[in-house]
Amino acid sequence: MKALEIAQRTFFSVHVASLIFGLAGLLIVLPNTAFIAALPEFGQQAFQWSMAGGGAVYMISGALAVSIYAYRNLSLWHWLTFMLPALVVSTGAELLGTSTGFPFGEYHYLSGLGYKMAGLVPFTIPLSWFYLGFSAYLLAYMGLVGLGKLRVPSAIAFGSLLLTSWDFVLDPAMSQTTMPFWAWDQPGEFFGMPYQNFAGWFGTGAVFMAIAAVLWKAKSLEISNVPLGLPLSIYLSNFTFAMVISIDSKIYFPILLGLLLGVLPALLLYRSATETYGESVANFETLAVSGSGET
Repeated sequence: MKALEIAQRTFFSVHVASLIFGLAGLLIVLPNTAFIAALPEFGQQAFQWSMAGGGAVYMISGALAVSIYAYRNLSLWHWLTFMLPALVVSTGAELLGTSTGFPFGEYHYLSGLGYKMAGLVPFTIPLSWFYLGFSAYLLAYMGLVGLGKLRVPSAIAFGSLLLTSWDFVLDPAMSQTTMPFWAWDQPGEFFGMPYQNFAGWFGTGAVFMAIAAVLWKAKSLEISNVPLGLPLSIYLSNFTFAMVISIDSKIYFPILLGLLLGVLPALLLYRSATETYGESVANFETLAVSGSGET
């Protein structure tokens, strides 16, 4: 096992462990005040730290896992030309949204997701846009290979749909759980949030995916041997995290919507890619393509 492969697996394992730990804290420990009060001083300090920074850990580890994956299996160019537009565009959209209400509606972030840029947006939020957006776009790009000239615009559309479908479940869950991470100042019709939010999500994702698609044309991309195990696992694990919280909160319709418009298309795109490129795509790891910067 090479060093970068080990690092990728490690960060992905930390990401999944953080999601599981977060679920246990939000759904089991936090509602049980007697259990928290009975903890020794060290245990209470550890609990306070996990509640204050646990959300940041899962987003940082997810971004690191996807960054290493993109560098190993695509190239330095294709990694950076997706990550940088995703970070810049999503940061701008989030700062604009928390300041003016456009494009998502009026909302504000609470604690638990790390240091806030300009006192408004946790620095970890753009990281989640990147690693989920990249995973969604790559699944769409590889799964729609048979569309010819329509492949790239279709990948942007389907990638943005997968990203938005994750938010169908994430937003109601994370804003209405025992310890919410953001709050809506503009109550809406969709479980407390405005429909405008989803238009903002789709539009923001489409913008940075389109920028990346244009930049990717500058260098050829050979993806016939790129494994899709990590992108699919990232998407499904994050969807599951939000889904479990929604189930605990008895919020069911967004789950159905997310399954139909997010999980099902993601699985079909994954299947299409494996049928086109062969079983190597289905593997979690495989040899990186030529020129990917593997060490």
